Amino acid sequence: MNDTNAKETPESGLKPEPDDALKNRPIGVFDSGMGGLTVLHELIQSLPDERFIYLGDTARVPYGSRSPETIRRYSMEVASYLVKQQIKYLVIACNTSTAHAEALLKEKMPVPVLGVIRPGVEALLAAASEAGATVGVLGTRSTVKSGAYERLIKERRDDLNVVSQACPLFVPLVEEGWTDNTVTEEVIRQYMDGLVSKGMSAAVLGCTHYPLLKKAFARVYPQLKLVDSSVEVARTVATELDRLQLRRAPQANGRSKVRILLTDVTEHVAFLEKLFLGIELGIEEVPIDELKS
Repeated sequence: MNDTNAKETPESGLKPEPDDALKNRPIGVFDSGMGGLTVLHELIQSLPDERFIYLGDTARVPYGSRSPETIRRYSMEVASYLVKQQIKYLVIACNTSTAHAEALLKEKMPVPVLGVIRPGVEALLAAASEAGATVGVLGTRSTVKSGAYERLIKERRDDLNVVSQACPLFVPLVEEGWTDNTVTEEVIRQYMDGLVSKGMSAAVLGCTHYPLLKKAFARVYPQLKLVDSSVEVARTVATELDRLQLRRAPQANGRSKVRILLTDVTEHVAFLEKLFLGIELGIEEVPIDELKS
């Protein structure tokens, strides 16, 4: 879709709508699991008048262990389901899906699409103002292996030194609620001491779980500039809604309307919802078969 004109009739057959009806459509957000709720949280803070539908594919999490072809197929299924919910904009709140499927979704989806990598890279480049600076990419094994962050950084600034570090223990620490203790600080040191010793001055948190570790990072490395992609995504979406004239009019109650959908609901998800989002909104389950239809 040509996202410079979101009001045109898309190829999916959606009918043209009056401006207000289109602006009142929700923003779709998806992740392979619950971590993308950190992105949703920032979107709600930045865009309190908007409506949101979040879909976490918890029945098939993590995407990072899948092949690129499977990741693209899963991402297409989830995105297509959200499009059927009459969304006006799609946010890929998953680094793995962004790395492997963003280009495909931009080509196939009838709404504007934004992944998490580009906003994070742009903020990282702004933080690394000195020529020849060393910057870091912290992510899951899958995201680091994809090289998506490094390629985009080098395309924009080939003078920078880029160091990457897979941090697989960060996700289970966060999901246990161990975001702010001495064990977590020691794990951070194990992953980070070598990078900091190389002169790394700024790093992007290339996983949606990692923003919950910012306080622990700040205590261990107070001089390190951390880029939170979830914050940068929210800023970018706000700018894009204005550019595309899709921002919803201010609402009297000033509160976002949010639906959270998961493909598998376990006893732990309520804890994770509150951990990532800060509040409990209630969860709806969507059978996997509905995504495949």
